[in-house]
Amino acid sequence: MSEINPDPSSTEASTTSPAKTEETQKDSAPAATSYTEMASNAAGSATTAAAGVKDSVFSMFGGGAKKEKKEEPDGETEDRSGSSKAKKDAEAAEADEGGEDDAPDSPDVHFEPVVHLTEKVETKTNEEAEEQTFKMRAKLFKFDRESREWKERGTGDVRLLKHRENKKTRLVMRRDKTLKVCANHYVVPDMKLSPNVGSDRSWVWNAAADVSEGEPEPQTLAIRFANSENANLFKEAFIKAQQENEALFTKGAVE
Repeated sequence: MSEINPDPSSTEASTTSPAKTEETQKDSAPAATSYTEMASNAAGSATTAAAGVKDSVFSMFGGGAKKEKKEEPDGETEDRSGSSKAKKDAEAAEADEGGEDDAPDSPDVHFEPVVHLTEKVETKTNEEAEEQTFKMRAKLFKFDRESREWKERGTGDVRLLKHRENKKTRLVMRRDKTLKVCANHYVVPDMKLSPNVGSDRSWVWNAAADVSEGEPEPQTLAIRFANSENANLFKEAFIKAQQENEALFTKGAVE
């Protein structure tokens, strides 16, 4: 029985197989290491990006990393107390006073006027030839015939002015501040003061020719005083002026 010799090629293959395996492992080891490092770097980048997004989101809504509180020295903490603050205020006040004392006196500055007013402008009120016989502060009203209601004409001094030449007396009232005329008529005999309903300090009368607005026109006027005493004083002066004017108007009509 003959012995069968093994195939040289198979023997050689079996002999060289371990070496080739070692070389293959050596060649694949660097590749595996590089893959591991790449994966590790990618994971680190992803972690850093995620942390950055988280910080940005927190900062957007008022969050974020906590800020470390700086510790102040004991001296600065004591300076914020009330006593130290008062002390600093007192020192600052003393410094200001010292600065004011040391400040030089400002020189006297004189400016010449650009326009010299040499002429006096006289404003005529048409009252220059009259003397005042009565004056009292009051409020005047006018009855509006269209709306059928009382409207305020103004507040000021009601006066009785007597002309120095013809001796006739008229009633004049001007508004405060503006001095605009709100009543202007002669105190004629046919006028009658009537007490206002429900008031002892107010009078009502009809003026046939009031010229306070330029042209003579009939007006129903009412005047109110601060108290009944002032109202009665006005009535007495008004009646007295009526009596004096009655004689003058009658004399003028006869002539």
